[in-house]
Amino acid sequence: MPEISSNKPYRIGRSKTGLGLFATQKIKKGTKIIRYFGPMLDSKNKKHDDIDNKYLFEINNRWTIDGSVRKNIARYINHACRPNAESDVNSRKRKVVIRAIKTIQPGEEINYDYGTDYFKIFLKPIGCKCDHCEKKRAKKRAEDRAEKLRLKLKAEKKAAKEALKNGKKADKSLKKVVKAAKSKSLKSKAAPKRKTVVGGARTGVKANPHARGTGKPTKTKSARTRPLSQIVQAQSPNRPSRASST
Repeated sequence: MPEISSNKPYRIGRSKTGLGLFATQKIKKGTKIIRYFGPMLDSKNKKHDDIDNKYLFEINNRWTIDGSVRKNIARYINHACRPNAESDVNSRKRKVVIRAIKTIQPGEEINYDYGTDYFKIFLKPIGCKCDHCEKKRAKKRAEDRAEKLRLKLKAEKKAAKEALKNGKKADKSLKKVVKAAKSKSLKSKAAPKRKTVVGGARTGVKANPHARGTGKPTKTKSARTRPLSQIVQAQSPNRPSRASST
């Protein structure tokens, strides 16, 4: 790696994409920072047309700077979609200088826009890693996560609503079953008792087991032991007894 003079306002350091150029002191807007240089390639030269690398800086349709040489410190400046510097191209002198377009603070990385063609060929396939694009990707990831969370909550809410609806249906079915059981129980309690059948007829009076199908209670022991005269007198009280007629 080539040495950089201490009076230069930049240094080579580690960046997100590998190596980069960083300010070592405050660089004011409009300041020429560094020159981009290297061998000049002529498009009319067939040998020059065969040279291909990512450090080629096209000045015009004919001349291109091959900035792959190690002495070209400007080659360490990385691309940015929202840069703090720009390339100032002088086609007549075939000269390119990197100039600050805003004030750059110490420690801040110096960067400029490589152009649409370079971006499409080299950066778009792998994804631009500048701060602006990183923030855009981070914002997109956050939005995607928020959308997934929203859809998840929506699905959970819908599932809870369905479960509540099914629960209410189950409660209604259970209430119907309980109501039907209660109604059946009340009907069975209110049903009249069946009358006892004695001698083939419904009497409503429970038969004495000693009646033996007569339906009448049997005579008591005292009735069976009464004198015959008392029985006859009780049966015909107006009839005179035989003893009195004689």
